[in-house]
Amino acid sequence: MGKGLDSPFALIRSAVSQLHGLRILDIGCGAGGLARQLAAEGALVSGIDPYSQAVAKARTTVPEARFEVATAEALPFEDHTFDLAVMVNALHHVPIALMGAALLEARRVLRENGTLVIIEPLASGNFFDAMRRIEDETEIRRQAQLALAFAQPLFRTHRMLDYVRRETYETAEQFIARIVAVDPARQSAVDADRDAVLAEVHRVAIKTEDGSLTFDQPIKADIFSGT
Repeated sequence: MGKGLDSPFALIRSAVSQLHGLRILDIGCGAGGLARQLAAEGALVSGIDPYSQAVAKARTTVPEARFEVATAEALPFEDHTFDLAVMVNALHHVPIALMGAALLEARRVLRENGTLVIIEPLASGNFFDAMRRIEDETEIRRQAQLALAFAQPLFRTHRMLDYVRRETYETAEQFIARIVAVDPARQSAVDADRDAVLAEVHRVAIKTEDGSLTFDQPIKADIFSGT
């Protein structure tokens, strides 16, 4: 496990010597939380996301960065534009048949000596167990890990790091809101059997003394570099 790693930002900082002045592409940028951290370090950040609502939020969150509505398998950038590309919890949301294309696109827009950081949740941990009743990502997460082998011949070096993301919620309803916020389509699964979903969240949670619910999600990072 990577020492001192507890977030995508910490892991990215461990992968490169400095962020200031780097041209960075955030693939699957969401609302721009990571992009804001990178820009605060002096990085020149661009981001893409397939959801226009997320891109609109990102533009407000990080007005100095550039954001576009696009998919990972069809990046709207010229060849060899970026020093670093990152995919955080994004590869397993790419359709399985297009995961290889997405990795090829990431390599295309990177400079020859560029670095690609892919951070993915694994199909383990009680966070994963709690969300399975809402959406079971066992197979799609497995496919994302298999797809990563496709990227290895595209780069000179490859190393892996891992850490555990820990999240604590006061109630099971807060946990469910967190899961649905990532993908609003999950709301229908919650509504179909809310009592069972709540019961499963409570069953697998680590209970703290104050009654809060804690969940651990093992994370794996693959760092590919042209150097």
